[in-house]
Formats: sequence, structure tokens, C-alpha cells
Amino acid sequence: MPGILLGDVLPNFEAETTIGKIKFHEFLGNSWGILFSHPRDFTPVCTTELARAAKLHDEFKKRDVKMIALSIDSVEDHHKWSEDIMSFNQDKACCPMPFPIIADDKRELSVLLGMLDPDERDKDGLPLTARCVFVVGPDKRLKLSILYPATTGRNFDEILRAIDSLQLTATKKVATPVDWKPGQEVMVIPSLSDEDANKHFPAGFTLKEVPSGKKYIRYTKP
Repeated sequence: MPGILLGDVLPNFEAETTIGKIKFHEFLGNSWGILFSHPRDFTPVCTTELARAAKLHDEFKKRDVKMIALSIDSVEDHHKWSEDIMSFNQDKACCPMPFPIIADDKRELSVLLGMLDPDERDKDGLPLTARCVFVVGPDKRLKLSILYPATTGRNFDEILRAIDSLQLTATKKVATPVDWKPGQEVMVIPSLSDEDANKHFPAGFTLKEVPSGKKYIRYTKP
């Protein structure tokens, strides 16, 4: 199945969406982007996910990340479903969806991007889209890909945390350790010598001693 690998430029596809026809690169402009797919409209897990994504829209916007979802149903269905989504966190639909949903009812985009889940099928026996997460940089290249099966809902707090790491490490010669959160110490990348590390990080770095004696675990302030 065709798909997109880390570092690949995402195709500048055209698609019908809830805000009209778009071309993907023009939609993103110079911003970061997140494209996340959903198995089907009017399904329970997808509704909870999109409701959570809508609730976090301002957090993504703060990071200059444009959001766009995809589901294998029509624009008309997307609009009707959006009312359910926006009412999920309150008693009634409060406002329009803050980001568009792509209509991929022919599954052409899902096939192109490698989004189909072979184990989950609709009533006609056709594969549903998996829960893909593609984070795209301003250069239109894929920076992060997470693939969940249709049966497992995503954690959008983790997606935001990963974006914070991606944006930090895109501009600084650091990597983020396990369970890192913004404001915590980061790690000096292995390709940077101690001498260069001291130049890049005026506050210096701390070394964690390990039994091998190798001096490769170096922490610094971001």
C-alpha cells in the first residue's frame, strides 16, 4: 500500500472539505499542520476524538499548527456529524467546527497516504481508515507519524507534547528525553562535541555517569 515516510513531502492534494475545496499546501501556508484520519462519521470513538481536538484548537493555534481531519464520508455527512461533535462537551452544539474535515468518500486520499486499516471493514467489506496522525512542518515534510487501529482512540495531549518537542528540536541542537514536557531539561545531541555544546549552551550541561564510562548522556536547559 502506498504511504508517506518521515521526511517525505506530502502531496499537494486537492480535496473537498467542510470549508470548500482546498489544495493542501496552500491550506497550510507557512504554518505547521496536523492531518488526522477517522474511520467513519457518526461513530463513537471518532466523535470523542474530534470533540477533544476541537476543545484543544486554541492550543494547536498557539503553536501555529493548522488542523484538518479526514473521514470516508461526504461533506454533507460531515456537516451533520459536526453538530454531534460540537455538542459532545456541552448540552447542545455551541459553535461551528474550528477546523475542516476532508470528504474522502472514494477512499482515494486514504489509499494515497496509506491510511487504510485492513482489519476493520464496513458493512460492504471495504476497509476503513485507521487513526493516522501526520504532523507536517512548514516545509511540507512529514515530521511525525502515529498510526492507531480503528479500535483505539488517540491521546491529543501526547500529540501536543510531541509537537512541542518537534518545534523545539527543529531550531536547537537538542533532543527531548522520555516523558519530557516543556520547561524541563533536554539532552545534547550526540553529534555535538563537548566543546561545541558549551558554545551552543551558555549555561553549560550536566553529565550523567553510567557504568560504560561513555560520556553521552548530557542534559541542558532548552
